[in-house]
Amino acid sequence: MSLAPLKTFASKKDAVYDSIRAAIFHGSFQPGERLVIDTLAKDLGVSAIPVREALQLLQADGLVNIKPHAGATVTDIHPDTVYEVFKLLETTEIISSRAACERMSDDDIAELEFLIKEMDELTDDPERWSAENARLHQFICDRSGTRLAGEVMIKTLDQWNRIRYYYLESVFATRLERAQKQHWAILKALKKRDADKVEKVISKHNRTALADYQKLLGSLVSNAEKLSDA
Repeated sequence: MSLAPLKTFASKKDAVYDSIRAAIFHGSFQPGERLVIDTLAKDLGVSAIPVREALQLLQADGLVNIKPHAGATVTDIHPDTVYEVFKLLETTEIISSRAACERMSDDDIAELEFLIKEMDELTDDPERWSAENARLHQFICDRSGTRLAGEVMIKTLDQWNRIRYYYLESVFATRLERAQKQHWAILKALKKRDADKVEKVISKHNRTALADYQKLLGSLVSNAEKLSDA
């Protein structure tokens, strides 16, 4: 796969980072695929230096693995990764939402309600809904003041979006209406400033999703094993 040459940019490193990151998320670079610095530099019309710097940033994001003498590859996705991602989301969302019960203003809650209403109109558009879903959870986290949880959440949501794109689009699309009902339940608990209730809803929100995704991945693994034995 080749990338389009960069046009205008404020920072070569940042532009290269954005380009490779987008290619990973949209499947142009597959899990496990080798990323050759010289090839990337040629495709993007830059020197090897900003490519090398961008790959280091992508490694910090968990999207790229760099090994001495072996170079860089796109991080693989394993079934265990799905479990880890949802457990991290559950933990960070519980921390931030419990804090939000105390710290969110009435105006913040009204803004959150408006966002959820907009998402009700996007259940037939999984890509746009997904972007607004990340915005919703980050909004709660931002207003809660839980900075460290927010930093973990941003990276975890990136991994979730990548997993969803590669393997889980079919199950994701069927979950949107149920997820929206759970978002309304989260809002109701926040309005009541009920930290225990919001934790219960968030746990259910993440665990039901995890169960659906693990079921799909289990069938994919089973089918792959049957093909290898054939």
